[in-house]
Amino acid sequence: MCSAEACRPRHIIKNAYKTIYWRFMLFFILGSLCVGIVVPWDDPALQAILKGNSSAAGAAAPPYVIAMSNLKVEGLPHVVNALLLTSIFSAGNTLTYGATRSLYGLALEGRAPALLKKTIQGVPIYAYGLVMCFPFASFLQLSNDSAQVINWLVSLITAGALIDYLVVCITYVNFYRACKVQGLDRKTLPYYAYFQPYSAYIGIFFISLVLIFYGYTAFGPPTVQGFFQNYTMQVLAPILYFGWKIFKKTKIVKPHEVNLVWEAPAIDVYEATFTEPPTGFWRDMLDMCLFWRKKSKQ
Repeated sequence: MCSAEACRPRHIIKNAYKTIYWRFMLFFILGSLCVGIVVPWDDPALQAILKGNSSAAGAAAPPYVIAMSNLKVEGLPHVVNALLLTSIFSAGNTLTYGATRSLYGLALEGRAPALLKKTIQGVPIYAYGLVMCFPFASFLQLSNDSAQVINWLVSLITAGALIDYLVVCITYVNFYRACKVQGLDRKTLPYYAYFQPYSAYIGIFFISLVLIFYGYTAFGPPTVQGFFQNYTMQVLAPILYFGWKIFKKTKIVKPHEVNLVWEAPAIDVYEATFTEPPTGFWRDMLDMCLFWRKKSKQ
């Protein structure tokens, strides 16, 4: 999605993907391991929050903050909160961008209201305005009565995100099959993923398990509210998919029918216009601060 608006997408997006593995390893896997070592499962503060018996909420609730508090280092929990805020801000920017461009793309394909195609200086302004309505719903958490609304939204959006990842894995499997059938060597592409399609199959298997057992708490004891809060998206997604296929009379594209060329010639022409070698990360950061631009003007 970002490649459509990136300068030199084949270089920038490829390098960005190469860092994903290290970022996931350091920030998620290693971070979770460190927190798990410092915060035991029976930690009083953690158990009180899980059982709803603690007054700690918001900035005091994350396990990372509890871990820093257990280390008894003065000021360290505040540092962790500051880092968490920067991470949340970054994630919010990414999700806002993705949601806005998704609505814009759906509008271009006729799958969303045409009004969402309106852009101002390249920004789909109405799609952006619609997306920004949802972050304001977070203020519902300030009231105990309306907090149920935000809980429903969080559950539905989380399940929807899991379904997105499942669709990504399924899409890649179909892409892999199309490359095999049409004789396209994936090693000739700008980015080549290893251990495929097995990684995609593993992702499909585990994400499917998560979606199935996502709302296991709704069955002990069973409640209608708990079921729909945790499994609405799992039921709605197939209905929307097959409903679109039936009413729009579209078909599933077979591997030999997949268009593997698409916009590649246009991208070739675009990237051929660059004569200088691509700049690195830190040079781009300096460009953002207008350092090099001011120097060139002098």
